[in-house]
Amino acid sequence: MEKAKNSKNTSSPVFPPVVSVLGHVDHGKTSLLDAIRKTSIAEREFGGITQKIGASAVEIAHDGKKRWLTFIDTPGHEAFSKMRGRGAQVADIGLLIVSAVDGVMPQTKESIELLKQAAIPYIVVLTKADLPTKQTEKVKQQLLKEGIMLEGLGGDVPFIEVSAKTNLHIKELLELILLVYDVHIVPVLTRSQTAPLEGVIIESKMDPRIGPRATVVIKNGRIKARDEVACDGVIFRVRSLMDDRGKTLKEASVGHAVEVMGFTKVPGVGSIVSSKDAVAKGVVEALPQAQLTRELVYKREEEGHGLAVVLCTDSQGSLEAILHALPKEVQIVSQKAGDIAEADILLAKSTGAIVLGFNVPVKPDIQRLAITEKVLVRTYNIIYEMLSEISDVIEGKRLDALEQVYGQAQIMASFPFEKTLALGIKVLEGRVARGDKVRVMRGDESVGEATIASLRVGKNTTSKVEKGQEAGIVINPSLDFRVGDMLICHN
Repeated sequence: MEKAKNSKNTSSPVFPPVVSVLGHVDHGKTSLLDAIRKTSIAEREFGGITQKIGASAVEIAHDGKKRWLTFIDTPGHEAFSKMRGRGAQVADIGLLIVSAVDGVMPQTKESIELLKQAAIPYIVVLTKADLPTKQTEKVKQQLLKEGIMLEGLGGDVPFIEVSAKTNLHIKELLELILLVYDVHIVPVLTRSQTAPLEGVIIESKMDPRIGPRATVVIKNGRIKARDEVACDGVIFRVRSLMDDRGKTLKEASVGHAVEVMGFTKVPGVGSIVSSKDAVAKGVVEALPQAQLTRELVYKREEEGHGLAVVLCTDSQGSLEAILHALPKEVQIVSQKAGDIAEADILLAKSTGAIVLGFNVPVKPDIQRLAITEKVLVRTYNIIYEMLSEISDVIEGKRLDALEQVYGQAQIMASFPFEKTLALGIKVLEGRVARGDKVRVMRGDESVGEATIASLRVGKNTTSKVEKGQEAGIVINPSLDFRVGDMLICHN
């Protein structure tokens, strides 16, 4: 890479590099992308208005020419590992985002593996370089331990320190991306605008106004409005194309990310979009829809602590990630990419489920229906908050389902009492109370279950006896107990 800096690449690539941004949550990916977008010539021209399509197009001046870069923003939470994996495979270059303050974290390690598997060149970007608490040298050593051979430390992986807050080295980062692209990617490019269309879906969702829509990164060929294209075995006509600034396009070509409208159904993230008469080959294999969903289950687990859920998300990518991250105790009654609707509330009512929404609104009439039908609706904007709360609910249900033992006693005698048999007991552990459920145990075998109907110490009625005390009890129904049997009092 050092040698490359001293050489002048004379080629003039037509296509923008596709750059995947990977790293640990809260290490500054979003802030960095915001800072990068602010440096874009086109961004200023369009007033800074951007659409949420999972990708950003940036135009900069480079060597006296205007150059475009396409950034794929892959979510940072661990639940989105599959999306991050596809992001790396779609990309030409990776940016490994590492906080200069916090260093290598679990998702950093995962991102490193994804970049290695994708076999694409990447740049290490140390963020938060403006903070006095940064530990640059320590972080470099951590990266070396993960097998990343940095420039200047015996390797050829370039790195750069940046600050999204102060714009430190933001322009230099963009120049470095183009340098890596021109040196490592351009000489081996075999792409063409005249080749058959080959695109990869990096995000998809159901828009309640216009239907299914998806963001496609064009890997080969071009896509035009009114074209007939194929995806997931279905041929459809492209109704319209839109860029990340909401501008309607007539066409898009290699290296660009564009939102496509016209799908007959919401396509899976990672699916291939190809020309009607062509078969897309090997950029990213389409993930079978069966792998994106769980089997629809209506019955509860036998243990009794399963949680039935109707799940609604803003996009197919979010839906897939959440489905893979939910605990196994969660039973998906229904799932979709789309707003929470009346049918979702009624389905939850009939199946005893709760409704979970991720990045979707709840309209007032839907909220009123949920209150009327006594259906719990919870919405979230941060995935790990959703997962944390669900885990807490499941743990609570599990604890409720567990048996709580209040005390143990041994049967010391039996004697007649009001047309039944009373048990003389001695409390060995805990306490025994009137109204307790009681299990009679003979060795390891259960004789039966009953309830303590009466409890006396001598001739006096009492509500509870403690460890070491003796008492007489009557249980209902009467069981075939023997002297020496054990009593287990529980909830």
